[in-house]
Amino acid sequence: MAEAVEWQADGTPFSPRFGDIYRSEAGGLEQARHVFLQGCEMPAAWCGLPQWCILETGFGLGLNFLATWQAWLADPQRPRMLHVASIEAWPATAQDLLRSAAPYPELMPLAEQLARQWHGLLPGFHRLVFEGGQLLLTLCVGDVKPMLRELRFDVDAVFLDGFAPQHNPAMWDIHTLKSVARLCRRGTRLATWTSAGEVKQALRECGFVVKRAEGLPPKRHRLVGVFDPAWALKKREPVVPAARAGRCIVVGGGLAGAAVAGSLARRGWSVEVLDAADQPACGASGLPAGLLAPQVSPDDNLLSRLSRCGIRMSLQQADALLTPGVDWQANGVLEHRIDGTAGLPALWPDAGRDWTRAATPEELAEAGLPAEAVALWHTRAGWIKPAYLVRAWLAQPGVSWRGGVQVSGLKQEGALVKAVDAAGRQLAEADLVVIAAGPASAAVAAHAGELPLQAIRGQVSWAVLARPEQAMPAFPVNGHGSLIPAVPSLQGQLWLAGASFERGSTDTRSRASDHLDNLQRLRALLPKTAAQLTPAFDAGGVQAWAGVRCASPDRLPLVGQASPVATPGVWVCTAMGSRGLSFAALCGELLAARLHHEPLPLERRHAAAIDTTRYLRKDA
Repeated sequence: MAEAVEWQADGTPFSPRFGDIYRSEAGGLEQARHVFLQGCEMPAAWCGLPQWCILETGFGLGLNFLATWQAWLADPQRPRMLHVASIEAWPATAQDLLRSAAPYPELMPLAEQLARQWHGLLPGFHRLVFEGGQLLLTLCVGDVKPMLRELRFDVDAVFLDGFAPQHNPAMWDIHTLKSVARLCRRGTRLATWTSAGEVKQALRECGFVVKRAEGLPPKRHRLVGVFDPAWALKKREPVVPAARAGRCIVVGGGLAGAAVAGSLARRGWSVEVLDAADQPACGASGLPAGLLAPQVSPDDNLLSRLSRCGIRMSLQQADALLTPGVDWQANGVLEHRIDGTAGLPALWPDAGRDWTRAATPEELAEAGLPAEAVALWHTRAGWIKPAYLVRAWLAQPGVSWRGGVQVSGLKQEGALVKAVDAAGRQLAEADLVVIAAGPASAAVAAHAGELPLQAIRGQVSWAVLARPEQAMPAFPVNGHGSLIPAVPSLQGQLWLAGASFERGSTDTRSRASDHLDNLQRLRALLPKTAAQLTPAFDAGGVQAWAGVRCASPDRLPLVGQASPVATPGVWVCTAMGSRGLSFAALCGELLAARLHHEPLPLERRHAAAIDTTRYLRKDA
């Protein structure tokens, strides 16, 4: 449930939960600039740097973030990337964010962009993207202590914010401040509006050199500080220095490889994508259209959380790069639960219903399903043409494509990594190589360690919609199989049904038996629609598309270093399985964040669950 904000007669926002105001009587924007930006010596401190990372302990109504965003935009010497990781246990509504920013016209265009992404804020991490992906807000929804434990990045500045210590003591106690200090490097700046003696003392115990500074009236003082402990710092992860943008080779030109290329190019890398095919997205990413819908589970398990995070990021990319109604459409997806189970957690909060809720009788009727059918409606979902997204990523500045190149292996020589063909001839060299070649990834990475990848063949049945009056839903439907009813193409409106699932097969020839399997699943999923389409199947009027996907034993992606010891310059991003549209953008950003010691788009434990180290040989 969103946090209730009470607005007092003078416009001051008040929290009934904590019995405290959100901001000083002097105004939120003035406080943001005087206390936090000036307190951390910004923007001067970030000038000329490639990136700047801020930790904020209380997002509140977002004025600190908006003021920082505005200052970054106005600075011609701003860092290429600005990261803000902000913790908020009780997110306000989008309407309250806008009301908070309304007195400051210069902030309203930014606040409106923020409000458009302010949805589905369940507990956990949420990545919000602005300015073409160069300003990233990682919103950590939950109590401050567990959220700090899930963060891993190099902090340049700390905004120590929150309700007053007497109203919310957990935000300011020694354990919270120790967790903040754990993320700091020597020289990290800190600012806070409070000058409470116990806070100042706790900060000093944690290694900050702090002093009082002039406060914003009516407050007399505030605290500013620098992390500079008198003791030697213990080594902490990551011990490998953060990467500097350079040259990168990506092996593989499908969703995974193109997503990595786009993420690195936005950070200033020069990326060359090498692929055995003559065109991008010739493998599994060449599917005519695919579904983008979250996984749901009664216990809201890891796969459910990963899929929501990934879909949020995929939809952001589609919205920024593709044409709605032509390349993609987020018009929702109905999930027919043919086994009769509810699927969702029993206590699904309002933020969850932003993602998924029980289907209405009208939605069931539109799909031709009886009123007693069990179904869910996924609001943040739709269809997308994967090849169009791949080409959009590859068209970004800093990315080049080279097809017809068969990479057979890699050699690390000093700081450089060389890609070679079967005869050992050098094809290209770079500071970094990312293997994203689907089922072929294991062979390319064989020198570094064993990747337990499995090929999975899938066939989709499709045809041009013969008659407009055919009984087709107005939206995609999934469950046991799926149907995308209307995808525009040069041939007309296409429908697609499928897909089959065969482990260990790399055969992409069409099979009549797979058409029959797809029809059988469609009969269980949408009986009325299947009856309308059966004549096309019987008459041989249905076309086939078959591709080979790549999966790991636990059906989760593999993202990380191929071998930190033997080949530190080789990374892997593969094993998306049948969820490439859900996972590719997320995995590309995760890989880039780990390279640059940025805030991760996932909680630490969730990022570890898809790290390559869970499978690579110990001695690799």
